[in-house]
Formats: sequence, structure tokens, C-alpha cells
Amino acid sequence: MSQQEQLPRIVSRKSLPTDQAKWVTLKKIEWKNQDNTDKIWEVAERTTRKGEVDAVAILALLESKKSDFKPSTIIIEQYRPPVEKFVIELPAGLIDEGESPEAAAIRELEEETGYKAHEVIESSPLLVSDPGMTSANMKLVVVRVLLDDYPSSPKQKLDEGEHIVRRVVELDSLMDEFRAYEKRGFTIDARLFPLATGWELASKFNKAAKSV
Repeated sequence: MSQQEQLPRIVSRKSLPTDQAKWVTLKKIEWKNQDNTDKIWEVAERTTRKGEVDAVAILALLESKKSDFKPSTIIIEQYRPPVEKFVIELPAGLIDEGESPEAAAIRELEEETGYKAHEVIESSPLLVSDPGMTSANMKLVVVRVLLDDYPSSPKQKLDEGEHIVRRVVELDSLMDEFRAYEKRGFTIDARLFPLATGWELASKFNKAAKSV
């Protein structure tokens, strides 16, 4: 951190009238459940949705011709005011009007990390992460990045006032990295932790199968 930078901090937290909100709005849903009982639900909605999908998260699989390079990915550190903490996440962003989720993933990856996707490997079905509170949705796009194209770390293309720290992390070390982050007071994004859990379990089962 340079001398000009300081740690982010919350100055105030107060109620916001919905007519003053730029990014989200609050709606009341009247519905009937399976017993035909009238119900009311409060839901937060994004005002930025341009199509059927709000946003993308990007799982970048890094490859190299170097024999000692282990499977790796890119994670980011970003301060999130709603939780008042730095959060460890996958690169992600909103989808622009007329843009496909895959195109948005390629664009956002380069903007937030500087790395360009060599190809799109997979795009997930529509995903939700907190359906009891919000209608926000997303897709997870898996891309391949060839590290040999970058002799040094590429320059990020961040918006003015945007502060994102990117890190290249071996997938085998991801869970240990999360434990270290937790000790430092960071929070792990709920969409990222299952990835580390799945990778760790798959590695354990693979080792167990080989030992049989």
C-alpha cells in the first residue's frame, strides 16, 4: 500500500429510500403457497439487469508449458462495504446490454486481472446464491488462460476508484490460503469456497483410489 492509500472504512450506515437507490430496489411479492395461503415476501432486485442474467463469475484455469507448473487459478481481494471486510472472490462483474455471459467473462477477467482468456471451456446454468433475499442471478464461466503468453504480470484495467488485488494461486493450496485469509480477518465468498472444498475432496479420493 502506497503512502497515498489508506484502509477503507465505513463512515455511516443509514436507511435509504428506494427512490434514491441506483443499483438495487426493494419489492413486495404477494403469492400463494402450496396450501393456497396468501403470503408476502420482501425481495431485493438489481436495477441493472439488461437481459436474463445479471452477472458472471470467472473461474480461470491457468496453464503453462513449464513442467513444474501446477494447476492454478486467479482469485481477487476486494473490500465490500456491506460486510465491512475484504472478501476473497473469483473475478466477476455485471453483464452489459447485448453482451453474452461468455463475452462478459472474457472482458471482466481482463479488466480485473489483466489476463486474457484463451478459450471458454464451460458456462454454467443460471445460478442463484441467496434466493431467500434477492432475485439476483449469475453464471459461472470457466476459461483457459495460457500463462506462457505473459513474461510478467499483465496490467489490470480497473475503473477509477476501483481497488482489486489479484493473486495466482495453486488449486492444491486454495484451502490453506483460505484458512490463512481467515486468520487475517478476511471473508471468503460463498461461491468460491465450494470450489476449494470440491478440489480438496477430489484430490483425497484420487489419492485413496490410487492406494487401493
